[in-house]
Amino acid sequence: MDEMSIDFAAPDAVSAPDDVSVPEQLQDLVIDSEDVGGFLHELAVFSASAVSQAVGMDVLCGITLSRRRRTATVAGSTHEARLIDEVQQAYGDGPCLEAMRSRSTQHVPDTSTEQRWSEYCSVIAERGHLSALCVPLELDEGATAALNFFAPQANAYDEATIRNCELYASQAERSLRLAVRIGVKQQHADDLQEAMQTRTVIDLASGIIMGQNRCTQEEAFQILKKASSTRNQKLRDVAETIVKSVANETPVAHFEA
Repeated sequence: MDEMSIDFAAPDAVSAPDDVSVPEQLQDLVIDSEDVGGFLHELAVFSASAVSQAVGMDVLCGITLSRRRRTATVAGSTHEARLIDEVQQAYGDGPCLEAMRSRSTQHVPDTSTEQRWSEYCSVIAERGHLSALCVPLELDEGATAALNFFAPQANAYDEATIRNCELYASQAERSLRLAVRIGVKQQHADDLQEAMQTRTVIDLASGIIMGQNRCTQEEAFQILKKASSTRNQKLRDVAETIVKSVANETPVAHFEA
């Protein structure tokens, strides 16, 4: 295969002016995506289109993102691309996972003869994916990811294509790092909002118990905790039951110390 450079122009699915640079196009993907999962899907579609143009065949792109204390997030340019990566997660090993662990590009020229991950490679070869190229992305501490390209022909990626994919990955990782940071901040905000809502309903329920028992707020809270333990229900669920009963003007059990 002749040496080539990958032209990462925006694919049809991504609207961008011809003079917009790749980093700017990737930043637009971050801005236009609702969450990290949405960004990963758009990035996979964008990347698959670019590499497909470069190698002259339809290439699928899967992306695996692993964050501390979270299950791995898998996205793909198509349902099949996502399935390929999910199969690898099920096996617990493969070129993508090795790329993330070793932080080095993993190239499988022919999946039908590959011995390193023979079971996984045999499965995807039978599904028509004969070449694999997995490029790691350097993210913030505690997070790793990889771009995974699957082609229908063996030896689809030459040295020049691999270098270009690695260069592209260095650009893509900046946008993914930003998307992950935004996602973390949003999750923190959601957690805080949920905590505030929980605190509010517990305070309301405590107030109802205080009225029933003419007791202090601390005593009411202890009564609520005891009811939670006795009923084997979460504290918030017990509190919501009390508040809803009062709001609906239906009888509510009298809580006593």
